[in-house]
Amino acid sequence: MATLWHGRFEGGPADALRALNDSLPFDRRMFREDIAGSRAHVSMLARVGLLDSADAGAVLEALDTTEAELADGSFAFAASDEDIHTAVERRVTELAGEAGARLHTGRSRNDQVATDLRLWTMRELGDIARLVGRLQATLASRADDAGEAHLPGYTHLQQAQPVLLAHHFLAHGWALARDVDRLLDAIGRTDVSPLGAGALAGSSLPLDPDGVASDLGFSARFENSLDVVGDRDFVAEALFALALLGVHLSRIGEEVILWSTAEFGFVGLDDAFSTGSSMLPQKKNPDIAELARGKAGRLIGNLTGLLTTLKGLPLAYNKDLQEDKEPLFDACDTVRLTLPALEGLVSTLELRTDRMAEAADSPFAAATDLAEYLVVSGMPFREAHAVVGAHVRAALAGEASFAELVAGDERLGAEAVALLAPGVAVRRRTTPGGAGPGPVAVQRVRFAERLADQEARLAGLR
Repeated sequence: MATLWHGRFEGGPADALRALNDSLPFDRRMFREDIAGSRAHVSMLARVGLLDSADAGAVLEALDTTEAELADGSFAFAASDEDIHTAVERRVTELAGEAGARLHTGRSRNDQVATDLRLWTMRELGDIARLVGRLQATLASRADDAGEAHLPGYTHLQQAQPVLLAHHFLAHGWALARDVDRLLDAIGRTDVSPLGAGALAGSSLPLDPDGVASDLGFSARFENSLDVVGDRDFVAEALFALALLGVHLSRIGEEVILWSTAEFGFVGLDDAFSTGSSMLPQKKNPDIAELARGKAGRLIGNLTGLLTTLKGLPLAYNKDLQEDKEPLFDACDTVRLTLPALEGLVSTLELRTDRMAEAADSPFAAATDLAEYLVVSGMPFREAHAVVGAHVRAALAGEASFAELVAGDERLGAEAVALLAPGVAVRRRTTPGGAGPGPVAVQRVRFAERLADQEARLAGLR
């Protein structure tokens, strides 16, 4: 088959041009979407009288055969197939004869590829959102496993206040909930059909873009043909949502890395979700967590690369936009690989709650509680902060233990010393959304409700 533009040219493209121009090695994965779009287009052409029923039937049958061949791997690609769209049209024409040459009536590859990519992106982001939901459910399950166990909460990676371990697990769950929201929002803005826009200006033929949009399950068709063929906002938005998801997965990985060190000792790694060393017999390495952390850089790079490609493009379609698919495909593949592995890692962690409690029950962890004790007695908080801080400084200097200093301060005394007992500080966290038993019990219910609502939204996707 000749190129789709051969009438204008006397000769064929140079090998160097083909090598640079051809996108078939990566865009062939959109074959189902390409064929779905072609089916809807052919049906529309028949409805408006641009294709008779016999030709439409022949083309639709040829599309079915082509899809089956692509699905089972028997499809024979030709050297002239520069992309999946060319390959499909060539094969349909081989099967349907002259009728196949009518397939592209009223259509450009500009609106065709935009349609394919939107359909692919919506399906893929929905699948990824479901995978995120599985990790969220695992985090909720580990929160249940944790019971009333507590550990230090950190700011600046310095011990700050004790929190329930369940609260910590759910913190990651809520961050992932926002990721799901972003993925679903991105799907909503992707859900626009470009077919009928043509190369950039629509067509003089009596096409039916609304009907095609409906047949393909899109919620709407384009409002501006010039905009829709050059628009890759939806790809950039998808890449942003995936990059931020990657950042959140990286943060989970970073904590597992820290917690599994001998210095922390908060968790143990399951053999099935860790690796060893080729030289050091004693090692058990958190490779999944490290890879989750490393993949975030890759995801951010994909986003940055596409934004740089888009920033200077004039309307409408430019070949630069061929660079939209590889970063999107790579980002989706990366996240699809990372999520199940990280879920397995989290689900099998050995929780060493005794070590967590030992670290959390340092008397200094209750310093804020002592300051708040003084506030309740009528002292301004800034003054109370200074009083307790002075005792911390004295204890660190070795003047006496922190408990002794608190007991010896008439403004504090024995009643305040009781606040330093193991587990007391975390039980005093009563603010809604806080880290104590009462608020966390409410949070468990709210998070379960959130997951149920999220699952219902995902079930509503086509």
